[in-house]
Amino acid sequence: MQDLLLITPPFTQLNTPYPATAYIKGFLNTKNISSFQMDLGLEVILELFSENGLKKIFAEIENIKNSSENSQRIFALKEEYIKTINQVVLFLQNQNPTLARQICSMNFLPEASRFNQLDDVEYAFGMMGLQDKAKHLATLYLEDISDFIIENIDADFGFSRYAEKIGQSANSFDELYLKLNTEKSFVDEISLNILKEKIETIQPKLVCFSVPFPGNLYAAFRAAKFIKENSPFIKTAMGGGFPNTELRDLKDARVFDFFDFITLDDGELPLELICNAVLNSPPLEGWQNSKNFDGVVVEFKRTFLLENGKVAYKNNASKPDYKQAFVGTPDYSDLLLNQYISVIEIANPMHSLWSDGRWNKLTMAHGCYWGKCTFCDISLDYIKIYEPISAKILVDRMQELMAQTGESGFHFVDEAAPPALMREVALEIIRRNLVFTWWTNIRFEKSFSRDLCFLLKISGCVAVSGGLEVASDRLLKLIDKGVSVSQVAQVTRNFTEAGIMVHAYLMYGYPTQTVQETVDSLEMVRQLFEMGVLQSGFWHQFAMTAHSPVGKNPEKFGVTPILQDIKFANNDIDFTDETGINHSKFAFGLKKSLYNYMHGINFDLPLKNWFDFKIPKTTIDPNYIHDCLLEEEQFLFKGNSKLIFLIEIAFFENFIKTKKGNSQEMTSLTFHLKTNHLKIDLETEKAIWLMKILEEHSIKNSKSITLNQLKNKFEENFDNFELFWFSKPLEKLKENGVILSL
Repeated sequence: MQDLLLITPPFTQLNTPYPATAYIKGFLNTKNISSFQMDLGLEVILELFSENGLKKIFAEIENIKNSSENSQRIFALKEEYIKTINQVVLFLQNQNPTLARQICSMNFLPEASRFNQLDDVEYAFGMMGLQDKAKHLATLYLEDISDFIIENIDADFGFSRYAEKIGQSANSFDELYLKLNTEKSFVDEISLNILKEKIETIQPKLVCFSVPFPGNLYAAFRAAKFIKENSPFIKTAMGGGFPNTELRDLKDARVFDFFDFITLDDGELPLELICNAVLNSPPLEGWQNSKNFDGVVVEFKRTFLLENGKVAYKNNASKPDYKQAFVGTPDYSDLLLNQYISVIEIANPMHSLWSDGRWNKLTMAHGCYWGKCTFCDISLDYIKIYEPISAKILVDRMQELMAQTGESGFHFVDEAAPPALMREVALEIIRRNLVFTWWTNIRFEKSFSRDLCFLLKISGCVAVSGGLEVASDRLLKLIDKGVSVSQVAQVTRNFTEAGIMVHAYLMYGYPTQTVQETVDSLEMVRQLFEMGVLQSGFWHQFAMTAHSPVGKNPEKFGVTPILQDIKFANNDIDFTDETGINHSKFAFGLKKSLYNYMHGINFDLPLKNWFDFKIPKTTIDPNYIHDCLLEEEQFLFKGNSKLIFLIEIAFFENFIKTKKGNSQEMTSLTFHLKTNHLKIDLETEKAIWLMKILEEHSIKNSKSITLNQLKNKFEENFDNFELFWFSKPLEKLKENGVILSL
C-alpha cells in the first residue's frame, strides 16, 4: 500500500521513461510521502506486442477483405508475427542480442510495406554495426504491426501518442467528453485492465497523472474515469506539460468529473499541499471550499478544483516554491527499466538518440537563460524562471542515478543548457574520474569555442541539439534568437570536429517569411549537411501559441489571430499571415530533402526537384557555408581566459642542439594521449617551467589559472610571453587538447 500512485499515461517513448514521475517521486521521498510510479504506456505496449497480444489483435478481425493489401499481407503472415514477436521484443530490450544475426539474414522477420524503404537506405548499413542494423529492421517490423493496428483495430494508436488529435488545440471539451462516453477501444481495455491490477495492489489514496503532451491526454482522462467509476474514494490529480501550457484558462466544470485537482507549473509544492488536504487522517473534507470542518484555511498552490459547482483557481499558499537544490534526486524505482524497447527508425546515429538506449533524464537548470525567442512560451514559469543547479549537485545526482539504475547515460532535457554550467559539469566529471555518456539541448552561441567543445567531448558529451530555426539572418533577428547562420555554422563545426554529433531544429512558415526565404533556408541547410557540420535535423511548421510574444502581440508580427471561446485548452492559435502564403505545401519537400541529407545523399540534386510545384532559384551563394567555416580566430590573446591543463605527466629527455656552431640545452617532452603521442622540443629552462605549471594547475588539482596569470608567472623568469604562447610547440599542445583556453 502506498499513499500515491504516479502514472505516465500512454504513450511517450518506447526506449526510456519520461522523467516527470521520477522527479516527483524523488521530491516526495524528501517529504516522507510514500508513492509508487508506473509507465502505463510501456506496460500497454508490452501487452500489445506479445504473443498473446497479437493473438487477440488478429482474433478481432472479422473481414480482412475490406482492408488494404498491406493489412491482408500481414494477416496472411499472422502466424509468423505471433511466432517471432516475443523474441524480437526481447532483442529490442537488449536481452537477446544473438537474434541480430537471424534478423539480418533477411529471411527471419515477416516483411510488409515498411520494408519498402530499405532500398533507399541499404547503403547506410555499411556504416552501422550488426546490432544497429538488426534494431532498424526490427523497428520496421514493429511499425508494420502498428500500421495494421491503426487500420483495423484502433485508429488512434501510435507508439509515442494516443488519440493525439483530440488533445491538440481543444478549445472545447466537447469532443474529448463525447469520446470518453463512447465504448472503450481495444487499447483502452488493455490499459484499464493493467490499471485495475495496479490499483488493487497499491491501494493509493491519490492517483496523479503526468500529462506531458496532447497524445497523453485522452488516455489520462479515460483512466481517471475508470477510477471514479470503480474507486470513487480515490482522489485524482493531473499535472505536467499539457496542463501547464494548455489549461491555464480552464472553465469547463465537466473536467472535474474526472479529476479532483489540476496543477500548473512546478509540481512539487502544489502536490505537497494537495497531499496535506487528502492524506490527513481524517482527511480535510472541506477543501472544496478552502476550509476544512474545523474552519482551518486549506492552502493550495496554482491548483484548479471544483468549488460550489464551478471551476476555481486556488493559489493562496504563502509558502514559496522549492529551489532546485532542494527538490531531491529523481527516483526511477518501480519503473520497469530493463523492459524498455530501443528502436532505430532511420539509419542516422544522431537521430537514433531519441529512440535508442536508456537515458537517465535530468536538467542542468530550471527555465531558459536566454528567454527571448518570440515563438517560445517565454511568459510561462517553466521557461521564464531561470535557476541553474550547481555542477557539484548535478554530478552528485548523476552518480546517485547511475547507482540506482545501472545506467551511465544521461539526457539533459533543458530548454537550452547554459554553456558556463556545461563547462563546470564537464570539469566536475573529469575531476572525479567518472565515465558518463550525455547529451543535451543548446543554443548555437559563440561561447561554444573549439576548446570548450573538446572539453565537453572528453567529459562524455556525444551530441547536442539546438534551434537553427528558419536559417535566415533576417528572420533569426525577428525571432530574437541571438545567433546568425554564420555563427551556427562555426559552432556546429566546433562540435563536429570535437566528435560531438549535432541535430538542428528547423522551422518554416514563421510570420512574414517569404517563399524565397524558405527556399534559401533549405539551401543553407543543404550546405550545412554537405559540409558535414550537421548530422541530423527536423523541420516543423511554425505554430503560434498563446503564451509567446507572437501570440501576445500578433499585429507586431504581421499576423491576425482567429480567436475562439476558450473553455478547455488554449495554446495553439489559428491565424492568417499577411503574406497569404500556404506554407504547409512546403512540408513534404522540406522533409524529403532532409531525409536524404541526413543519409548523406543527393546534395547535388536541384532544390526544385524536391517540390511538385514551381519554386524560385536560391539566392544563396553555393559556397556560403564553406566560406563561413574559413573564418577562424587565431593568435588572439584573451587574457581573462581560464586555462585547463588536461595532462600533467610528460616524459622528458635532454639533448644539445647545435646550429651554426652555437649549442643550446634543449628538452624533448613526450605526452601520451589516448590515441596518439605528442612530442615537442623546448629550451630546457622553459620545459622545466612548463612541466611545473602543468603539475601545479592540473585539472584534477582544481587550481585554475587565467592566461594573464600564466603570463605574469612566465615573465618572472623569461621575456616575451606572447612569442612563447604562440610558438609552434605550444600551438601543438593547444591543437591536441593538452591545453584548453576557455
